Amino acid sequence: MASIKAALAKPFAKYVAKRIQKWAKNPVEIQQKVFQNLISEAKHTAFGKDHNFNSISSYETFQANVPIRDYEELKPYIKRVVAGEEDILWKGKPIYFAKTSGTTSGAKYIPITKESMPTHIEAARNAILMYIYETGNSKFVDGKMIFLQGSPILEEQNGIKLGRLSGIVAHFVPKYLQKNRLPSLQTNCIEDWETKVDAVVEETINEDMTIISGIPSWVQMYFEKLTEKSGKKVGDLFKNFNLFIFGGVNYEPYRAKFENLIGRKVDSIELYPASEGFFAFQDKQDAKGMLLQLNSGIFYEFVEAEHFFDDNPKRITIADVKLSVNYVMIISTTAGLWAYNIGDTIQFTSLQPYRVMVSGRIKHFISAFGEHVIGKEVEQALKEATANTSISVNEFTVAPQINPSEGLPYHEWLVEFGNEPEKESDLIAALEQSLKQQNSYYFDLIEGKVLRPLKLTKIKKDGFQTYMKSIGKLGGQNKIPRLSNDRKIADQMHELNLTK
Repeated sequence: MASIKAALAKPFAKYVAKRIQKWAKNPVEIQQKVFQNLISEAKHTAFGKDHNFNSISSYETFQANVPIRDYEELKPYIKRVVAGEEDILWKGKPIYFAKTSGTTSGAKYIPITKESMPTHIEAARNAILMYIYETGNSKFVDGKMIFLQGSPILEEQNGIKLGRLSGIVAHFVPKYLQKNRLPSLQTNCIEDWETKVDAVVEETINEDMTIISGIPSWVQMYFEKLTEKSGKKVGDLFKNFNLFIFGGVNYEPYRAKFENLIGRKVDSIELYPASEGFFAFQDKQDAKGMLLQLNSGIFYEFVEAEHFFDDNPKRITIADVKLSVNYVMIISTTAGLWAYNIGDTIQFTSLQPYRVMVSGRIKHFISAFGEHVIGKEVEQALKEATANTSISVNEFTVAPQINPSEGLPYHEWLVEFGNEPEKESDLIAALEQSLKQQNSYYFDLIEGKVLRPLKLTKIKKDGFQTYMKSIGKLGGQNKIPRLSNDRKIADQMHELNLTK
């Protein structure tokens, strides 16, 4: 019999769903309101004064006064905020800094304000409520839930607390979920990822786990350790486990491996959270893409990825986007980020309502020869090439080989298989076929004998974990780039002797 909590979840889910549907039906109007509110609230900040917010009356005047910036370009303002100054990017001071390990700029300090913090919590909550509204399934709220996340231990600097986003969010788990939530605070505070996962296994192995959440690659590590210790499939161990919540990377390359580890299919909800904002969540089980959060204090702009590095790329709003175009997403937020490039590329999968999928990173692509291959394309190629086969892939990345010791240049696929292909040549042919179909530049380069077909390099078991450990990025929110335009990762994996 369902508990009171499970029974109450359904009417609340219906109420929230109606509110979401209301703003989703008026996207342009909602974004205009968000835009006006942002400009009005930040007029008297240092940034607002420097960029003539007083005279900004339209999107066109905003574009003219506020150029696109990345973290490095916004850093002079952020340094002042970190030093404890008030009214710099947003009114007052932030309540937190989400500290992230930037690849180019060392540690990044992303401000979170009292206005922006609730949107992170609400979006995560609403994702689960929309699932309850759609499926009618609320029984899982009575079971145990696990969120594999960073340490909730926070430091303090000039009166502002700082830590990883997932660690900050851990402080905001609603009271009614606290007793259902694992792991314990003590375990969550363990910094070393392998030690932490072992402790999580100990704490959860005999519990009734109903929701498991985290980045797929690290949840996979947890599942493998559970199976190793118990000798059972995860689905047999946790008979009521029916919902997997994930974000950070595309789940598709992991799906077959997960279903094998679990022993059955489970529903999943995809989230698109980042330190800079909670941008989207999957609102329907059968719809492609995630509902873009247009009513969360974030004003969105989009630039076509292939023109992003032009001198004066065209910026557009939600009103002018098209389906299936690769866009760089630019945001302005109640945390004081202005025309800010978060580095992600997205594509719209639906315009009624606006749903998106993450297609890659503007810096994570391969175009060593003008091929413009993006993350979505290599993931799609792998999905198609392994469909209806026994092949499973634990992890992979792709890099160009510009100066091979012999023959033409090529793309090197470094793949850690769960279950290897019987015939490598068949897999390579299928990957090639899919890439050529998806990407006309790649097709022309192969046909024109500028590139030769890709080369497959097998990686030893747990090789990617060993690599991540070697660079101090094992666990948490860290993930392997699907592809890169240089050989930094590929060469290091060869040097570490991680190839078969």
